[in-house]
Amino acid sequence: MEKTWRWFGPADKVTLEMLRQIGVEGVVTALHNHAPGELWPEEEIRAMQARIASAGLRWSVVESLPVSEEIKYAGPRRDALIETYRESLANLGRCGIHTVCYNFMPVIDWVRTDLERPLPDGTLSLYFDYVRFAWFDIKILGREGAERDFPPEVVERVEALDRTATPADRAQIIDTIITKTQGFVNGPLGGEGSPVEKFRALMAPYKGMTKAQLRDNLRYFLEAVMPVCREWDIRLCIHPDDPPMPVFGMPRLCCDAEDIRWILGAVDDFHNGLTFCAGSLSAGAHNDVEAMAREFAPRTHFVHLRSCDLLPGGDFVEAPHTAGRVDLVELVRIFEAEGRDHGKTMLGDERIGYNPGYSFHGRMLALGQVEGMMAAVRNEHNNNRKI
Repeated sequence: MEKTWRWFGPADKVTLEMLRQIGVEGVVTALHNHAPGELWPEEEIRAMQARIASAGLRWSVVESLPVSEEIKYAGPRRDALIETYRESLANLGRCGIHTVCYNFMPVIDWVRTDLERPLPDGTLSLYFDYVRFAWFDIKILGREGAERDFPPEVVERVEALDRTATPADRAQIIDTIITKTQGFVNGPLGGEGSPVEKFRALMAPYKGMTKAQLRDNLRYFLEAVMPVCREWDIRLCIHPDDPPMPVFGMPRLCCDAEDIRWILGAVDDFHNGLTFCAGSLSAGAHNDVEAMAREFAPRTHFVHLRSCDLLPGGDFVEAPHTAGRVDLVELVRIFEAEGRDHGKTMLGDERIGYNPGYSFHGRMLALGQVEGMMAAVRNEHNNNRKI
């Protein structure tokens, strides 16, 4: 097992030196200066590798090499963009980087309604409030027919919320869902013009698209890139949808065990694999995360060890690594390798300006908890007994 940590490049307020000092072994990063669809040049990959190596670490996983929206909705430049993606994969393979995480979520990567929700212990955490999410969809985004996608009692609560919401409330949720949540990965939708209008424009090509059509587009993409993955031994691993449910009327492909079976079977090749994000999957009450881990372990190439707590009414919150609805010790038993994702915001993290969900002290605590789990599991193996 290798202890890895997501790092957002030279602009990240968490430095490589900090990572080395807390026991991180491998870095999970990307060439964030390149927009989706742009080629990752070999010389830039090697320069990033050298920078990471100079800190005594190694570039273990790419998260992520983004799939362009035109590939997802089969736009006119799809084949050209796939060819660029193939070249970037080959360049990574030439540099000895063999694990690449990606997602096929239309428009929006992950959705939370609060990035710093206070918890009883005084720390802050990512939070998904189902009613506030519905309010954004129905009243702020103004998506046609959105109210039909929510239970009547939720729509009633949305109406009540809308009557009392202030301009600051509206600005906050727009900033959270559209600007901050996506901005540090794919670039902000701020600047001139309305972020909401820009978001609507990004959604427009998916209007009327079915899940079957989006599946066809994913299969087309995988069939095109698998020869390069085989040639360079690139383990391409799809990230589950976060949260694991349809959002904003757009289809989603990786929400449950049936979805994952379809993806792995669509191109039945070891190099077509899974990023097992226990946090994303645990946000869906329909998912038995530990059973899924056992089933998909042979095709899992990267693991996000985190968990959520499900709350009444469809809400969920990031959980401590020693709690939550997923037994992370059992996942450590199941998987050969593990990665680390979100952490609480604590001990002044909120004053530093870390990327949402990627605080230093909160993730350092989580890393220590995971190290303890790993040590316990190693002890199990050495003594041939379960803890």
